Amino acid sequence: MSAPAISVREVWKYFGDFPAVRDVSFEIGRGTITALLGRNGAGKTTLLRMIAGLSRPSRGELQLGSAGANPSGGRARLGVIGHGQWIYDDLTAEENLQFFASLYGIADPAATISRWLESTGLANFRHTRAGEYSRGMRQRLAIARAFLHEPEILLLDEPWTALDDRAIDLLSSLLTGAHQKQRTVLVCSHQLTETLQAATHLLVLDRGRLAFAGENSDELKTSPQSFYQRVL
Repeated sequence: MSAPAISVREVWKYFGDFPAVRDVSFEIGRGTITALLGRNGAGKTTLLRMIAGLSRPSRGELQLGSAGANPSGGRARLGVIGHGQWIYDDLTAEENLQFFASLYGIADPAATISRWLESTGLANFRHTRAGEYSRGMRQRLAIARAFLHEPEILLLDEPWTALDDRAIDLLSSLLTGAHQKQRTVLVCSHQLTETLQAATHLLVLDRGRLAFAGENSDELKTSPQSFYQRVL
């Protein structure tokens, strides 16, 4: 059996004396789309940041495939959308993507950038500084940045925030395509409808602890609130 795409073992994260993540363990198989759910303050973003290598666990171990979460080789295989978006306001959309294309060593950056600007509806604004973008446009640019290098693992924190209907459909289509290509996706969101429609598996955090881990089902897609009431 191949190694899991993401492995989390007995992970704790303290902020001062407060344990934001408490003894969490799970594995995520390759080619799955896993929804990370929970109330505000449950520890979802903290856990996602540790998996992305942006924060270190206080205790425990995180691993991406056969490489740890912190080495640069592991990070290069990641595509991340987070609250900060990693968009540079003083650069245009094209310049932002050029910068990240150079970091990832993309073979044909001009064609790749043009394709992603077109698919995210930003082609006509490629020479506009990102600081002049609306929140929704910035989120679309963040989507282009995250998918630009065709990463093996995608970590998405509230990716549907501020998206219009067209962009929601685009992101859903990209997640379906990633699943078909056996890419691994971990998505954290409060928008249950879009998240549960895309997810093959679920993780639920409750006050920093893992309350549920399992496969998604038609029942969960149609009655997420009753599921929440049972689990939390």
